[in-house]
Order: sequence, then structure tokens, then C-alpha cells
Amino acid sequence: MDTAEPRTLAEDLRARDDDALARLLRARPDLLTPVPNDLTQLATRAATRASVLRALDQVDAFTRQVAEALAVATDPCTYEALHVLMAGTQAAGGAPPLGEALPADRAAAVTAALPDALERLRARGVVWGGEDRLRLVRAARDVLAPSPAVASATGLGPSVGEATAGMSPARLQEIVADAGLPATHDPVSATRALAELFAGSGGLAPLLGTAPEGVRTVLDRLVWGPPYGEVRDATVPVRAKAATTAVQWLLARGLLLPAGPQNVVLPREAALALRGGRAHRSPEPAPPPIASVPRTARTVDLTAAGQALTAVRTVAEVLAAWDTGGPAVLRAGGVSVRDLKRTAAALDLPEPQAAFWIELAYAAGLVAADGEVDEVYAPTPAADGWAQLPAEQQWSALVAAWLTATRTSGLVGSRDPKGRALSALGPDLDRPLAPQVRRAALDLLAELPPGAAADRDALLARLRWNRPLRPGAEALRTDLLDWTLLDAEVLGVTGRGALAAHARPLLAGDPTGAAGRLGPLLPEPLDHVLLQADLTAVAPGPLVAPLAEMLGVLADIESKGGATVYRFTPASVRRALDAGRSAAELQSFLTAHSRTPVPQPLSYLIDDVARRHGTLRVGAASAYLRCDDDSVLAELLADRRANGLGLRRLAPTVLAAQVDPTALLERLRAMGLAPAAESPDGDVLITRPDARRTPPRTPPLPVTDGPPVPDDALLGLAVKAIRAGDRAATVSRSTPAPRDDGGLPRSPAADTLATMQAATLTGESLWIGYVNAEGAASQRVIAPLRVEGGYVTAYDHTADETRTFALHRITGVSTLAETDNPS
Repeated sequence: MDTAEPRTLAEDLRARDDDALARLLRARPDLLTPVPNDLTQLATRAATRASVLRALDQVDAFTRQVAEALAVATDPCTYEALHVLMAGTQAAGGAPPLGEALPADRAAAVTAALPDALERLRARGVVWGGEDRLRLVRAARDVLAPSPAVASATGLGPSVGEATAGMSPARLQEIVADAGLPATHDPVSATRALAELFAGSGGLAPLLGTAPEGVRTVLDRLVWGPPYGEVRDATVPVRAKAATTAVQWLLARGLLLPAGPQNVVLPREAALALRGGRAHRSPEPAPPPIASVPRTARTVDLTAAGQALTAVRTVAEVLAAWDTGGPAVLRAGGVSVRDLKRTAAALDLPEPQAAFWIELAYAAGLVAADGEVDEVYAPTPAADGWAQLPAEQQWSALVAAWLTATRTSGLVGSRDPKGRALSALGPDLDRPLAPQVRRAALDLLAELPPGAAADRDALLARLRWNRPLRPGAEALRTDLLDWTLLDAEVLGVTGRGALAAHARPLLAGDPTGAAGRLGPLLPEPLDHVLLQADLTAVAPGPLVAPLAEMLGVLADIESKGGATVYRFTPASVRRALDAGRSAAELQSFLTAHSRTPVPQPLSYLIDDVARRHGTLRVGAASAYLRCDDDSVLAELLADRRANGLGLRRLAPTVLAAQVDPTALLERLRAMGLAPAAESPDGDVLITRPDARRTPPRTPPLPVTDGPPVPDDALLGLAVKAIRAGDRAATVSRSTPAPRDDGGLPRSPAADTLATMQAATLTGESLWIGYVNAEGAASQRVIAPLRVEGGYVTAYDHTADETRTFALHRITGVSTLAETDNPS
């Protein structure tokens, strides 16, 4: 077995087993797009800057600190040196000058956590090599290491060599001499001597022992970063004998180096020595704890269940408000500010909350644009199916859509980078980070004891440790966490800040289990109401769907809460009659569904509206009115409120109008009349409130942040393909020139077929000889996928494509192992 250290990342990957390669591809799915041809191509792709940045963005704070420590270490770095960079070291005579020793318990935690963090970096292909030769990929070093212009997250500055680049050799020799070192022959050896002095175990302490007052104060301000300071005349050379200030004393000996005309920098080697060898002031080997606030689990579940029922009702109200056609779609997409205000008023909610419910209905596939010329938003056919589900199943469908949605309603009303306002259902609301924050926050709540709530700041601190983000993304994550906690409360996922029991199955991908837990907590739907003498009906709880639907047509909702109050008005009764109901049917409906007798005023109201309903008939000529009672038409002609309609009598029972039938109907109803529309055949037209539906629409797909994580089957196939390609590349590099006979493998037809069939089961790649239809012979490396009908379908590594080969044209077959050393 070859135990030599790998010289490249490709060699390191080649030495890993298939499970290790699968872990790499699972952690970094961008490496699979497309599938690399071999391990060399995989290593090249894994070392690109964009891919490395993505990989580093997925690790926790301590793992990133380990990578940052490797970025400032020598390359390659030993495990012992890395341990010193993370935990520090104690000198025999006590702590180093200005060094803050790491507490013993923290140092022990760092020691215990370091191997796992290093393994996470190695599994992601960011670090490779053995413990005595740890290497950080070049792109990660370029990103994380400090430069002469930028300090890294460690607070360290550039090295002595980087900070003195461009300095004259004479000035370098002066610094070396003032630091108490012998003269050197060239700038390279001079910078090396300074670096060794600062990094040595006993070189810096004696030098600082002779420092005047104020030097330690200057160093203390720079040692933990930022390492840059602003002074005057930083580039003016100063010798040790002429130094009069603390800064000049440090500049003369190279402990500070010029970084510009007015700036100085503390070189990396000196800073590490002053820190006791540590790259970070506060290593974070463990996540910050989350202090829980105890709640009564039963109270949490009941509170959340009440909110869940309210959430279902609110979405149902959105669908009802848009049932016959919702707001128009803006040219750029989305709902206008005016329409959002109108919908918020109908829901009796603030506009931000209305935007949330609209976006939730859209994410669940319940509303969409209808695609017509004058495009409007309307319920989809799926909304009708959703409305027939039990409340607990309606809720689980909504929350499942919310968990994965990338559209962020909290952004509605803000402006994009170009200054354009972001509207509900409009473009540019997708944030791939949103579902990640939702899931992470809820998972943290799920780790707490049942019924326990968590402080928002503690959750944010844990999220920051789990996945450090860049400053711009960090601000967005803070907002997303606030919106998540608010949305979870109004959705009934949490109650009083604690995760509800019925929400836990949803986190495990079990909506049926979530509905099963929520169902017993919800009140049973009622099939009755209580009719009052003041023309109201009280629903003491949620109603069954048919009853709620009919009441929504026959009456107007006056107030909501634990009990819903409906009010009957002439307009609401006329709405029911317009929908095709007769007075007798309405009376019978109320009698059947009321626990109290139908009040006489309500019966009179229904009969009175029904008596007048349809007396006037509006049809399409341009528009006309027809009435059997000519006195009604005479009164209408004399009414000044009808002046704008352009009415004139055509016959004793017919009037013509100069407006379209729809406008005429609305105007007459506003005058207190009860007209009915009729068809060209004279039949009364029935208008149904559920007439407007979009064509079938699928819910919007979340906008993912990079490629999805592949499943195990795809990973297995990808690893096999990469291994086969790597073997083919290795064989093609090591195979000698063909023999005079062409070097084609030779085997009996039966053996060829058996070997092919075996290779399809094992995934093994084969070396074949093949003669095409023109008689040209060739050698190929293939990975058989399927053998049937006298043909073999295989991935041809030689041509880098999937091809079909006729079995009778294959001259022979052999395994790659047999061809590694051909005779």
C-alpha cells in the first residue's frame, strides 16, 4: 500500500474512498454541474474561487476560524502548529507580553473540537493532506489571508515580507540593525531574520523589555486588530537613537512598518507572538447556548391552535374577496398599492399583514394571475379543493408552502437597488436565504423542551454561529428571523414564542401527522347559527363549509372573533337572489340551520326583497329595461337620479338606456331598486360568486441558492462515473502504442456477453475492441449501462458520451485491471 503523502488535491481525492467522495459532492453540490469527467477535473473545480466561497459559507463559525488560522499559517502546516494558532501556548516564564492567555476550559474545548472542525474542512475539499502537511486550497488562502491592504477576520495584518515589499534594501538593513540583529546580504534574508525574531520564543520579550513608556499601549491597541494605525510621517525613516516617541521606537525596530504616508501596520509575526500564538482572540469551539423560557405546553398548543384556525379563515377570506376576480395585475407584475389597501380593508388587517396572507395564498397555489388580456388575480381551481378540506389539513398545506417559499412578504413596500417599490405578488421578492432561516430557527426551537420559548437575540446568535454570513447577507438574515418569528406566531406554528406540538411533524416532512395532532385541538365545525331579531346571525364557532359558503352570500360579516356575527341587509339578500336562490329556498335554509326560530323581521326582509327582485329586467340592446308595471317605469323616468342613464320609453313596458347593462344594473341598485339581468331569450341571468377561476396553475417554485443537494442514488452514479473516467484517463496515459495487430482485446462472444452483463451490475468500466460499420477498428473504454436486444448501451469514456454498440461488432473485452500492464 502506498503511504506517500499526496502532492496535489487530485491525488488526495484519488486516495479517498467512494463514501468520502459522496460526502464531498453532497456538501458541495455545485461540483456536480456537470458531472466531472475524472478526479483531476473534480479537484480543479473544487479549487475555484466561487466554489470555495460557497463551501466556506456553509460551515459553522469555529470551522471557519480553523480555516482562517490555516490561511495565516505556513504552507504546509502541521497539526501541532494549527493547534497553537487556535488554542495558543504558554511560555515557561508566564504569559507573553500583552498576551491574553485563553482560559483553561476554553482551551480544552478548542482542543476537543479541533479534529472535527478539521475533518469538516477536509470532507469539503477545502483542506487536504495529512496531519503533518495540512494544506489549505489556494483560493481559500487568497480569500481568508490578510494582505498588505486588507486585514483578515483574525485581525492580523500582512507578514513582514509583504509589509516591506518595495522598501529600500538600505532601510531594511537599518531596521535589522536597530532590532539588534546582524546585517544580512539581501532583502530576503533581512525580512526572514525579522520574522524569525518576532516569531521566536525568546526574541520579542527581551526587545520589549527595553521599550520606553507608551510602547505597550500602542501595541495593545493594534495586537487584536485592526492592525493598522494612523500616524504622521509614517514613511520618514527613523533610527533607534533618534526615536523620541513610542511609535518612532517601534518603527525603528520593525515592530511597526509603514503602510502608507499616514499609516502603519503591525506585522503578522509580531502580532502572533504578542497574542501568545493565537490567531483569534476568542475561539468559539461550541455554539452559544439558548436560554429557554418555560411555558405550559398545553397553553402553547391551544394558543397556536387558535391562531391556526384564524390563519385558515384569513386565507379563506382572501379567496372570497377575490372570488369573482381580484385586483388587476400591474404591467411589471404584482398588486398595486391601492388594491393592497382595498384588500387590507376587506380583511380588516394592516397592509403588511394583508401582503403576508396574499403571498401565502400564492405560495400555496391558491391564487394566481388568470392570463387574460386584462389580467387579474383570481383563485385557482386548487382553491376549491382546498376549501373542502378539514381545517387542520388546510392549515398543514399552508404551513408546508410557507416553510419552503422563498418569496418574502416583509419586503413589500421597500425599494430595490434601482429605487423601484416592491409590490405584493410582484417580482424581486424571492430571497433564497428565507427558507433556510425559517427552517434553522424552527429547528432550534424544536431542540428546546416542549413548551419552551427562546429569546430572539439568543436565536440570532446561534444562527450566526451555525453559519457566519457576509455583512450584507447578515443584515437580511436579521430581518428574516424577525419576520419568521412573527409569521410563525400568526400561522399557529408557535404559541407565545414556543413551538407547538402540532408543528413538529411538519419539520420532519409529515403534514398528515401535523394535521392529525392539530385536529383534536380545533373546535368541531358547527352546522347551525343563532338568528337574532336585529337581523343578525351569530355563529358561535367555525361553520361547516356549505353553511359558511351560503351565509357568505346571504349576509355580510359584521364582526369576527370567537363568534362570527353576520348581518342581513337588502343588498345581501338580493345577492343571494341573484345567485339563483328563491325566497322559499332562503326561508327553508334558515329554518334548517338555526337553533332559534327565524325572526319575523328577517322573514319580512326576504319576502320584501324577493317581491321586488326581478320586477325590472335589464337586457342587452344597448341596454333596455322591461317591466310589466308601467307605473314603475314612469317613476323611473321622472327620477332625477336617472338623468345620466339616457332613458327613453320605447313601449309602455320597455325603456331604452344609453349605458351598458352592467352599469345600468349597478346604477339602479344604487337607487334602491332590485333589477335582474336577463338573457336575449328573456330568461333571468343568474350570477354566481364563484364564476372567476384561473386556468390550472402550479405553485411558484422556490428560487434556490445554487444547485439542490443530490440524492443518494445520483451521488452513487456520479461517483461511479468519476471513478470510471479517472481510470480511463489513467489507462490512456499509461497504455503503450498499439501493436501491429491493432492491440484489440480478443474474447469469445459468450465471454463478451457475460462480462458485459456483469459490468452493468457492478458499474465496472471495460476495455473493448470495436469494429464499426465501415470496418474501422478502435479501442474504447466504456461503462456498460444496459445490455439487451443484441446491443449494449454504455458511457464511452473515449468519446465522453453515451453510445450504443452492437455486440457482434465487439471483438473482445477485458477489465481495466487486465490492461494496466499489457504485454
